[in-house]
Amino acid sequence: MDWWKTLIIVGVLASFCHLAHSVDRGNFKTCQQSGFCKRQRDIPEHESPYYVDPTALQISQSSVKFQLNSRSPKAAPLAVSLFTLIDNTVRVKIDEASPLEKRYEVPVGDVLTSEPKEQNFKIIGRDSGKMTLSTANNNNKVIIYFDPFQVNLLVDEKLVTSINSRGLLKVEHLRKRKISSSSTEAAENNNNNNDNENKNDDDDDNDDENDDDDDAPDMWEETFKTHTDTKPKGPTSVGLDISFPGFQHVYGIPEHADSFALKSSKNTDPYRLYNLDVFEYELYNPMALYGSVPFMLAHNALNTVGLFWLNAAETWIDVYSNIADKNVFSKLVEFVKGDQEIPLIDTHWFSESGIIDVFILLGPQPNDVFRQYAKLTGTTSLPPLFALAYHQSRWNYNDEQDVFNVNDGFDENDIPLDVIWLDIEHTVGKKYFTWDSDKFPNSVGMLDRLAARGRKMVTIVDPHTKREDGYFLYSDGKANSYFTKDRQGNDFEGWCWPGSSSWLDFTREDVRRFWSSMFSYDNYKGSTKDLFIWNDMNEPSVFNGPEITMPKDLLHNDGWEHRDIHNIYGLYVHRATYEGLLERSENHDRPFVLSRAFFAGSQRYGAVWTGDNTGEWEHLKVTIPMLLSLSVTGITFSGADVGGFFKSPDAELLTRWYQAAAFQPFFRAHAHLDTKRREPWLLPRENMLAIRQAIRIRYMLLPYWYTQFFNSEKDGAPVMRPLWVEYPSDVKTFGLDDQHMIGPAILIKPVVDQGSVGINVYLPGGAHELWYEFDSYAAYHGGQDLYVPVHLQKIPAFLRGGHIVPVRERVRRSSVLSAHDPYTIVATLDARMSATGDLYHDDFHSNEYKNGKFVHRRFTLENMSTFTSVDLNKGSGRSMITDAWIEKILILGVKQNPSRVTLTSQGQHPVNLVTSYSSQLKVLTIRKPAVNINADFKILFH
Repeated sequence: MDWWKTLIIVGVLASFCHLAHSVDRGNFKTCQQSGFCKRQRDIPEHESPYYVDPTALQISQSSVKFQLNSRSPKAAPLAVSLFTLIDNTVRVKIDEASPLEKRYEVPVGDVLTSEPKEQNFKIIGRDSGKMTLSTANNNNKVIIYFDPFQVNLLVDEKLVTSINSRGLLKVEHLRKRKISSSSTEAAENNNNNNDNENKNDDDDDNDDENDDDDDAPDMWEETFKTHTDTKPKGPTSVGLDISFPGFQHVYGIPEHADSFALKSSKNTDPYRLYNLDVFEYELYNPMALYGSVPFMLAHNALNTVGLFWLNAAETWIDVYSNIADKNVFSKLVEFVKGDQEIPLIDTHWFSESGIIDVFILLGPQPNDVFRQYAKLTGTTSLPPLFALAYHQSRWNYNDEQDVFNVNDGFDENDIPLDVIWLDIEHTVGKKYFTWDSDKFPNSVGMLDRLAARGRKMVTIVDPHTKREDGYFLYSDGKANSYFTKDRQGNDFEGWCWPGSSSWLDFTREDVRRFWSSMFSYDNYKGSTKDLFIWNDMNEPSVFNGPEITMPKDLLHNDGWEHRDIHNIYGLYVHRATYEGLLERSENHDRPFVLSRAFFAGSQRYGAVWTGDNTGEWEHLKVTIPMLLSLSVTGITFSGADVGGFFKSPDAELLTRWYQAAAFQPFFRAHAHLDTKRREPWLLPRENMLAIRQAIRIRYMLLPYWYTQFFNSEKDGAPVMRPLWVEYPSDVKTFGLDDQHMIGPAILIKPVVDQGSVGINVYLPGGAHELWYEFDSYAAYHGGQDLYVPVHLQKIPAFLRGGHIVPVRERVRRSSVLSAHDPYTIVATLDARMSATGDLYHDDFHSNEYKNGKFVHRRFTLENMSTFTSVDLNKGSGRSMITDAWIEKILILGVKQNPSRVTLTSQGQHPVNLVTSYSSQLKVLTIRKPAVNINADFKILFH
C-alpha cells in the first residue's frame, strides 16, 4: 500500500477511535446540501396539476389503473395503479408512463415476503369528477378524484388518509442530457458513461419541451465536501404528500434519536432515512442513523392508520401539524360538518430514485395495523431463549483467559449470563472468519468450556473485506467478481477497519449464498454450534466515503446504482448471515444474528441495536422512545448498549441503565475499548447487588418474554409497546414515551434521572382498572398519576389486573440450565375477580416448534371460582412431551381466603391443594399443584 494511503487510513481510524464530545455534523448532509431534497421541499403547496382522464380507466375486480397527465409542460405523464388488498390495505403505485428505462423496484421476496394478495372491491359511485370504491365488507371507502388528482380513504365514514391533497406529487422523469455550451467536457464524459445513454436516440417523447434547468446545480453531478457524485441518469427523485385528517400524533420512521411521537419539521430539516455510521450521535434531531424503516403510524382515539413507503433509496419526510383549512383542502374537509375544525397531520415523502409504492394500512386499531404490516414484511422469528437473556460484550475481551475470567466472575457473584461477545480484535488483522492464534489459540476449547456452563459466544463479522491476496474471502470474491463495482466497472476500494477493503455485492443472490457458505464449520474454522454472529458496519460504513458510506454511483447487480438500494444493503448482509447459520445446522437450529443496519423486513433475520450511544443520562432516556419507534415498525427484537458505548458512566447511571434494559427486548452491555471495564462486580457492592437483582428479574420473567415473542411471530404485535396499544382511546397515553408495556400485562417506568428519590407513573385504564406493584403487590386503581418513591434497587414496575404471567423463580447461571425447571403462575385479579394469560414452552433452540412440537396453554381464572388450563396447540398433529411442571400459583387481589382449593386433572379425582393466604397483601399462594404444564386441569375455589 502507498505510504500516503497508510497515513490517511491511520488518521481516519484515529478519528473513529477517539472519544468525541459530539458527532461531527459536517460529515453528514443537510437537506439544503442534498439536491433532490431541496428541489422536492421547495415545491409550493398548490392545487395539483395532475388530472385523470376518466374515459381511460382500466378497472378490474381489485385494481384501478389510469394515466395522470399534467398541466405543467415539464411534467411527464404518470402511470398509476391502485390495488385493494386483503385485510384492510390499499396500495398505490406511481411510475412514469413511458420511462426511458425501468426504474428500480425492490424485488418481491426481499422486503415484501410475497406479492400481496388482492381483494375485490365494489364501485358504489362514479361521476365525471370522482369514483368511489368500497372494500372490507363496505366499512371502508376509497375515493379517487379525477381533477385535480387526489385519493381519500375512509374508515367507517371517517376520513383518515388523503393522498396528494396538497398537490406535492412530483416524479423527476428519466431524460437524456442536453449538452449546452456551458456544459463541461467532464460532465459530458460522465453522461456518456451511462450504459443506456445512447438508447432511443430518436425518441424524444420523454424530453421536456423546455428543460431550462437541465444544467442547474445538483442535477447531473453533486459535490459534498471532497466527494463528487456523478448522476448519469440525471435527477430521478419521487415525492408525494400524504395527510392524516383527525390525527394529532404520528410515530415510527426509525431510526432517529428523538421523541416517540414525531415532531413538526417546519423549522428543522425533514426526518432523514439514510443508513449511516454516526457514532456518539446527537439527540432530539431528525438526522439519519444506522437503519431505516419507511413506515409511519397515525393514531387517535378512534383509529390507527399505517403508511408504508416501499423505497430503498435515500428518503426524507416532512411532518407538519395543522388544522384542516377548508379553503385549501376542499375535498379533504368535505366530510366535516358545519364549522368544525379538525386536527391534521401533513406528511411529505420524497426519495432520490425508484418509484412511488405506498401502502395504506387502514387498521382500524393498533393490533390490526401491526397484523397488516406483518402480512407485507413478515414477523420476528422466535429467537432461541438464550438470545432473550443477558449478553456481556466489550470492544474487546483481550484473549481466552480474559473470557474465562469474565465467565468465572459472573458465577462467583451469582449473576446470570448467557452470552459473551468478541469484537474485531479477536481476528487476524481484521480478517473476518479468522482467529488471532496468539490471543485465541483454542477457540473450540473456549467455546466448549462456555457451553459446559450453558453459555454461548457471539463474534463480529463485518461486510468489509480486507484486500489482501491469499485471504480466502477476498481471493474468492475477487476471482468470482463478487464485489461491488465502481463507475468504471472495477472492484470498489474503500477504507474500513482492516485498511484497504472491498465490499461484496449482497444484492446478488449468488453472493449471498457465497457469504452464507462461509459460516460452515469447514470454512469458519474454530467455530462450533455455540457460536453466533454480529454484523456491524453494514450501512455500509466506508471511512473515506461520502458521509462515511458508499458513493452513490457505485454499481450493483443488473447495473443498479448504489443510490437505488442503499437502505436495503444492511438487510441483505443480515439475511445472508442468518441463512448461513441456518444452513450450518441443516435448518435445525434457530440462528441468532445482531445487525446494526436495517430496513423494513429486517425483523425476519434477528435483532438490531441502536448503535454507538453514549454513557450519559440523556442517552439512557432516549432508549425508550427509540426502541418504541423500532417496535411499532416491526423491529420488535431491539435494544441499546447498556451503559452507553462511549464514555464511562458512573455507578448510579450504570445501575439505572441495567434496570431499564432488563425490561427491553435485547439486553446487552457493550463498551468502547477506551472506556473503563464495567463488569458488574467492579462497581461498589450496593450497585452490584442492584444490577444483579435487575438481571435476575429478567431471568425470572423469561417465560413471559418467550411467550410474548411467540405470539409476536404469529400476529406481528410488538413485545415492547407504547401504552396506547393497550389503551387506544386514552388520549393521555398518546404523548408518553418514558414508560411502556411489555406485552399486555407489565408496565414499566424506568428511573432515568440522576439522584431520583421518586417518580410519577401514569396508570392508565380508568378507575375500574387495577394495577399491582411488581415488588410489593400493592394494588392501585388506573386513571391516575402515582408518585412512587425510589431507592437504588427500586424499579417502578406494575402488573396489570386481569392477566396471568408465567415466571420461573429458580434463577440459574444461564437460561439453558433452566429448561426443565418448574413454572410459577402469577394471576392478577381485575375488578371482576378474573384473569387470563398464556404460557408457551418448547425446546428453546430448534425449529421443531414450526412442526407443532411445543406446548401452548391458555390459563383462565373466572370470578375467583375456577382456574382452568386448556391446550392452544390442538390440531397441530404433533405435541411436545415435557417434564416441566407448575410448582406454584400466586393470585393477587384475593379478598378472602377460600375454605378449600381442589385440583382435578385429566379425569382424576379431586385433590386438596396446600395453600396460604396473606390478608395484608391479599395474596393467595397455591403450593405445589404438581401438575404437568401439558395437562388439562381445573382448580376450584370453595
